[in-house]
Amino acid sequence: MDKRYQIFISSTFSDLKEERNKVMQTIMSLDCIPAGMELFPAMDEEQFEFIKRIIDDCDYYLLIVGARYGSMDENGVSYTEKEYDYAKEKGIPVMAFLHKDISSIPLGKADTDTELRKKVDNFRQKVETGKLVKYWTNADELNAQVAISLPKTIKMFPRIGWVRANLQSNAESLQEMNELRKELAELRLYKEMTESAKKEESNYITKNELASLDDEIVLRQDTSNAPWIVGSSWKSLFVRLAPELMQFPSDFLAKRKVNEILRNIKTDRDKIPNEHDEDTVKVHLMALGLISVEYTKTTKGGMGLFWSLTKKGKQLMFDLVSVKKIVK
Repeated sequence: MDKRYQIFISSTFSDLKEERNKVMQTIMSLDCIPAGMELFPAMDEEQFEFIKRIIDDCDYYLLIVGARYGSMDENGVSYTEKEYDYAKEKGIPVMAFLHKDISSIPLGKADTDTELRKKVDNFRQKVETGKLVKYWTNADELNAQVAISLPKTIKMFPRIGWVRANLQSNAESLQEMNELRKELAELRLYKEMTESAKKEESNYITKNELASLDDEIVLRQDTSNAPWIVGSSWKSLFVRLAPELMQFPSDFLAKRKVNEILRNIKTDRDKIPNEHDEDTVKVHLMALGLISVEYTKTTKGGMGLFWSLTKKGKQLMFDLVSVKKIVK
């Protein structure tokens, strides 16, 4: 049965656009399916979680390394290196293509900072310890190397692959193809929703005066109910809630944790938190830019609402919760 293999292309983006485009065309000419970061050229941690799912669905991983290390996470590790490490961790066959002489690459496409150059060198050394490493000097030579290496890799390391719907003999195989199309569509939708939400949140924050982290938590401010002053600050609530959000809890579990925290820190014993209060907490922390609440794919294949910390929220958590060095 005729199969199509999905290939994840990993590299830095702006400096290797020409090389990526040619490699993608070669992959398609070999009747394979290219996948990569074109939807997310500017990567962040939330998008990286989604990219890992795309890598999970790929049969092979193709790495292109030039003279740039690329955008990094808060620990100083580039997302290209994180993709490589994840593919190795998942046992996905890796094809690596390293530029033969990075000193010959124009300055506009190379890192000039000493620390970044060191990171590039260290990453290259890590990759060179693996198998199937090839070297290239220009886009055409890289393209030729990929055209030779990919069929050999497929022969040496056979994978599941994908089969055209009209050639499949059972409903399960057809469902797999549909799931791939669905996931790609959800990826595009996720990008659009994220960008739209960020714009709306930015507009909201600039037009409204929000209670700060040092302010007391005041809930139920509508005219039909007396205000409930919880008796603790938003910062105190965030310190207790933030570590729980590192596990990306569902909306139900996150609100249950908020309810528990409000019960523990309240001073007004005549009132108890309810769903309205939990939603108020959620919306306020979103408005402060500390948490993100978005629909994403569940382990069972459906879509669910999940809480997570934003970059700003993570940094604040580290500042407030981490143990500081004692100066003697």
